[in-house]
Amino acid sequence: MPVIKVIIPAHNEADSIANVINDIPEIVDEIIVVSNNSTDDTEIYARNTGATVLLENRKGYGYACLKGIDYVNNKPNKPDIIVFLDGDYSDYPEELTKIVNPIINDNLDFVIGARVKELRESGSMTFPQIFGNWLATFLMKLMFRSKFTDLGPFRAIKFDTLLALKMEDKTYGWTVEMQLKVLKQKLSYIEIPVRYRNRIGVSKVSGTVKGAIFAGIKILGWIFKYSFK
Repeated sequence: MPVIKVIIPAHNEADSIANVINDIPEIVDEIIVVSNNSTDDTEIYARNTGATVLLENRKGYGYACLKGIDYVNNKPNKPDIIVFLDGDYSDYPEELTKIVNPIINDNLDFVIGARVKELRESGSMTFPQIFGNWLATFLMKLMFRSKFTDLGPFRAIKFDTLLALKMEDKTYGWTVEMQLKVLKQKLSYIEIPVRYRNRIGVSKVSGTVKGAIFAGIKILGWIFKYSFK
């Protein structure tokens, strides 16, 4: 059985983080919660539920993910697969087995949990999220012949592949950067439809006008940057 580690970036997710951790299947070797400048009890609940807790005080989704990767890479025994999962309980962590199976069984490099409309709870994605996903994936299809339909945060990737991508985005562009680099390096990938529900608490990105605008700018910036490379 491959060694699987989960990285969960979390900013003030005290109300949801224990639910997320408890629903992760036992096939996972280690759950790493990266507290991204949290001011509530996220770290306490995560630690009490059995997760490894890291602190990253620089605010930004990418900063938190990079902190988790650095921690894993400095351990003597490297994992085979890394799974990224949000800490707000909008994803169904028990579906992790669906996300990793194409890597384990078919030797694919990268898998995204696609939040397809028929499996989404009403109101779980805001209009800016839905439109932003459509625009970003449409442009990737146009420019790179991509088959992506979503920028979903629930994703799995071979650890060696992840290191080879040399991820660098510190904030909102993390997900699209990963997908663009997968396309540019002609790596194998697939989307797996997953369920999606209303998150616990308020989104730090789509829940604010500022967050939605900055995320949109960052995502489009990455796409156009790679279209001219």
